[in-house]
Amino acid sequence: MKTFTSLTLSILFLFGSISAQVKTRSTINFNKDWKFRLDTMNAQDENFNDEHWRTLNLPHDWSIEGAFSEKNPATPSGGALPGGIGWYRKAFTIAEADKDKNIFIDFDGVYHNSEVWINGHYLGMRPYGYSSFRYNLTPYVRFGNQKNVIAVKVDNSKQPNSRWYSGSGIYRNVWLVTTDKIFIDHWGTFVTTSEVNTQQATVNLKIKINNTSDKQQNISVHTFIFNKEGVEMMRKLSGDISLKDSITEIAQDFRITNPTLWSVDTPYLYKAVTKVVSNKKIIDEYVTTFGIRYFKFDTDKGFSLNGKQLKINGVCNHHDLGCLGSAINTRALQRQLEILKDMGCNAIRTSHNPPAPELLELCDKMGFLVMDEAFDVWRKQKIDFDYHLDFNAWHKRDLEDMVLRDRNHPCVIIWSIGNEVLEQTDSTGDTIAKELAAIIRNLDTTRPIAEGNNDPWPNNFVLASNAVDLIGYNYDHLHYATFHERFPGDKKFLGSETVSAIATRGHYDMPSDSIRMWDTPSKLNVDFTCSAYDNCCAQWGSTHEQTLKVIKKYDFLSGQFIWTGFDYLGEPMPYPWPARSSYFGIMDLCGFPKDAFWLYQSEWTTKNVLHIFPHWNWKEGETIDVWAYYNNADQVELFLNDKSLGKRKKRGDDLHVMWKVDFKPGTLKVVSRKDRKVVMTDEIKTAGKPAKIILSADRNKINADGTDLSYITVKVTDAAGNLVLDADNLIQFTVTG
Repeated sequence: MKTFTSLTLSILFLFGSISAQVKTRSTINFNKDWKFRLDTMNAQDENFNDEHWRTLNLPHDWSIEGAFSEKNPATPSGGALPGGIGWYRKAFTIAEADKDKNIFIDFDGVYHNSEVWINGHYLGMRPYGYSSFRYNLTPYVRFGNQKNVIAVKVDNSKQPNSRWYSGSGIYRNVWLVTTDKIFIDHWGTFVTTSEVNTQQATVNLKIKINNTSDKQQNISVHTFIFNKEGVEMMRKLSGDISLKDSITEIAQDFRITNPTLWSVDTPYLYKAVTKVVSNKKIIDEYVTTFGIRYFKFDTDKGFSLNGKQLKINGVCNHHDLGCLGSAINTRALQRQLEILKDMGCNAIRTSHNPPAPELLELCDKMGFLVMDEAFDVWRKQKIDFDYHLDFNAWHKRDLEDMVLRDRNHPCVIIWSIGNEVLEQTDSTGDTIAKELAAIIRNLDTTRPIAEGNNDPWPNNFVLASNAVDLIGYNYDHLHYATFHERFPGDKKFLGSETVSAIATRGHYDMPSDSIRMWDTPSKLNVDFTCSAYDNCCAQWGSTHEQTLKVIKKYDFLSGQFIWTGFDYLGEPMPYPWPARSSYFGIMDLCGFPKDAFWLYQSEWTTKNVLHIFPHWNWKEGETIDVWAYYNNADQVELFLNDKSLGKRKKRGDDLHVMWKVDFKPGTLKVVSRKDRKVVMTDEIKTAGKPAKIILSADRNKINADGTDLSYITVKVTDAAGNLVLDADNLIQFTVTG
């Protein structure tokens, strides 16, 4: 969580004799005006000539700027884009007034194998591309008008190193942090709630104070709790504290009456503002955002939040943002979450790595539960240059940093130590799982630990270790109902990865009631498409409906994380090159919903839903399967050119209704009714030839800060304005400014 310089005058006045004129810490966005070049040279020296290098702003992903090619060593599974070695350099100055301060640089993520120098001094390296990390610049920086140069080498040349598209470069935000010699340490607060109900909550705050001065110091610590509206609720003042060692931890407890509990529907957030005072001066201020909530995984009742049973209706997501590559953008993340929220989704699995901090901040604000995942690989490799090369040396640091960074987020309810690791079938899985779980529990005991298992059986060494609290099932939906027979006792179920249905938005294969698994080449389409009827899936997975039916049936099934919310770059299974992005998403790479979106919306929300498909441009006389997803209605009726084709209603565990219709051009309309009253109508028209291009923006006003986005939807219509759903025109864009 980022903290920014801010002094609340109303607080300062209450301190009485404490000076309000002292500058506390500052956290400056350090993204602008970096020099960049793809090259294998050595460019760490401060006097290196980078005059002719490209100037850019971070976050930056150089791979997405390259050309797609099956010859790129990342392979199509890794997105078929280039890697290489890149250098970043930035010159900057630090005010003379900060000469007695600490200066740090924080990287939210660099992919990968990064090394950093300041003024020619080597600061260190970080292999794992998903970890956030800090370097202390203080011993090496100059002040006033003297120039400082930071150099970053990023080596993503050894590929393949990821089973999906990773991107390359400083692809997350960078921050320059200035503090007093005495300050609240990096990720230095920890909020827990030892007692929570609707009447009161006990909030426990642990604070780590770092003394980097060379002498003993006396301080006091003042913490103020604010509600969402910014109103102070209470405060706590420590007595005098003598700082002898570099790190001193103190604890402060608060009792909040009638708390507003954080939930997926009411994501209410509080703030703890902690001020360090020395010699009657505020020398540091640190803001910790937190939520008050309690949850439970139960053997028989599944998951509950704040005492109310709740299905985890989640999705897995990789970190790329389509055409933006892996370069993080808050608005792009927000748009994804808005689409998922509209669908009824309430949870995210950060597959298969620690996410950008901005994702967790948005999930806190928007009301999403999060399964926060550390690794895809332990010691045993899946591909040539993956994390197995760094696991022994770095897993403890990487896992600790993830937990320390993320443990104050109320959205995080599960720590995941891995995904489909090969040690499931190896006795080392027992030892490693216990070690990873112990690392987490040393830092946080408030959340259960899980692992995504594609071999969810009692003889799985990871599960047999009893290191994990939740039994994570990756697929295997036919055995969900017999979970308690497979895992008797107090074991708890989690659908850690489910479904793996594949679909091309707007493409439909007949007949729709024939499920096609791509376990044989003869079942693949020559045009590289997959049916959007929910009748096409991976051989290890299921259709959306197959898994949804069983998840909703049993209380002890806490929920699921569907593979995936959005299509992503890489893993274009089942197709070879030139396919280079996945088919698994409920939304496509641009964020447009496939038809399964309305299936989940009809099941996961209470809003009225009615959706028919496919499009209505076919050959005369073809028999077309017409599906409808609906809710909040007794039945639905289909009309073709105002002639009724019959009424349908869902029976048993049906999740859709269907008509077989001989195609005739015109208007296909469906009407849903409850108690004989119309609830909704939906219609599709046969479109003529493409004649118009219509552009519409999702936001008409955006911040002029160089990072905000407006997404433009381009629609091709016929002369009458009907959407041409099977249009395949090549549209060219010219962008200026």
